[in-house]
Amino acid sequence: MSDTYGDGMAWDFSTEPEFETQLEWMRGFVREEIIPLETLDLDRAAFARITAPLKERVKERGLWAAHLPPELGGGGFGQVRLGLMHEILGQCRYAPGIFGNQAPDSGNAELLAIGGSPEQQERWMHPLLRGELRSCFSMTEPGAGADPTLLTTRAVLDGDDYVIDGHKWFSSNASQADFLIVMCVMDPDVSPYQGSSMIIVPTDTPGVNVVRDIPVMDHPTHSPELYGGHAEVLYEGVRVPKENLVGNPGDGFRLAQQRLGPGRIHHAMRWLGQSRRAFDMLCERAVSRHTHGSVLADKQMVQDWVATSAAEMQAARLLTLHAAWTMDQVGASDARLEIGMIKYWGAKVLHDVIDRAIQVHGSLGFSGDLPLEEMYRAARAARIYDGPDEVHKATVAKRILRGYTPTDVPTEHVPTRAVAAREKFAEYLVGATADL
Repeated sequence: MSDTYGDGMAWDFSTEPEFETQLEWMRGFVREEIIPLETLDLDRAAFARITAPLKERVKERGLWAAHLPPELGGGGFGQVRLGLMHEILGQCRYAPGIFGNQAPDSGNAELLAIGGSPEQQERWMHPLLRGELRSCFSMTEPGAGADPTLLTTRAVLDGDDYVIDGHKWFSSNASQADFLIVMCVMDPDVSPYQGSSMIIVPTDTPGVNVVRDIPVMDHPTHSPELYGGHAEVLYEGVRVPKENLVGNPGDGFRLAQQRLGPGRIHHAMRWLGQSRRAFDMLCERAVSRHTHGSVLADKQMVQDWVATSAAEMQAARLLTLHAAWTMDQVGASDARLEIGMIKYWGAKVLHDVIDRAIQVHGSLGFSGDLPLEEMYRAARAARIYDGPDEVHKATVAKRILRGYTPTDVPTEHVPTRAVAAREKFAEYLVGATADL
């Protein structure tokens, strides 16, 4: 029998009363000040004017850039408290940016905090934290998909510079970024896990060609300039100083895992915020819509949707908080099992709850008069980015199965167990027979 899943430690997701006060303030702030922005047609300048005072209020509350330790300009909240924050911020796609922890900037700041030199932190990380710069994490390639061992973008040392050539796509926010963190193959003759590195590349460097923002389900016609799109990027003889290398040569995979682990926690908790918003719409519709002699809330099928959604969201929430707690206790590398599970389970729950909310609203849910159709399109991507569900399921299964030993006879085989039990309790069985 395996102990791979379930560590036996007591779990504690509790937070201080003072932090719960902060969360309550966030709930009202997001609901009253940020969600209404969704209904306005704003360009980037107008959005910046409106959100600047909102960002100042967040900073005054001590909630800005909560994902990094205080000595690096953040709040040092830990993953459980960050998760609870992101559950609230996930209700609206504008909210993370107003709190200074939007993707991919938050993950890139964490990466530079872990692997960046003091000079890199001063030049790139601190302005990123202050909201003065935007960034991009440029790893995915058309031919590699979800397998980073297939990356082909090369970085070659030439004197005091690295020269980068390659083709990336789905480089989120590249068209809006001031700099890119590019994952490159530096040594193709060693294992892919030891041969890749990350390099900081200012977007205006000669040879960086942001070809386009790729049309996607979320925004099929163009990339919304307020929160960036997913760009195709060509690196053609891009030359940057060797001081732009993050960490040491070959650190790429290690840094990527440390960056992506916390990011998946934040994604999963944001999905819960979206799920809850859709769930509230589902329930409101159920008690309001009268059809075929009664309100929808009286129909057993709708009751099933409500009950199933509530249970699935609660399960996702507990899985995610447990993953966050595990990361706080033992770090991202030892929480891979928990992180993998929340990725595919949370993505499914997000999709299914929104789908049920659309169904209960009928044509209204399908229309643009409610946010559900946009939420649905965005939710479909959750099963793909940060690694598709299938990759995470395979990883989780492999890690669990490592704890089991092959056997010719099943451990629970009753005849075999009976022989062993008769031997174990032989003297008692003899005594019992004699008494007869």
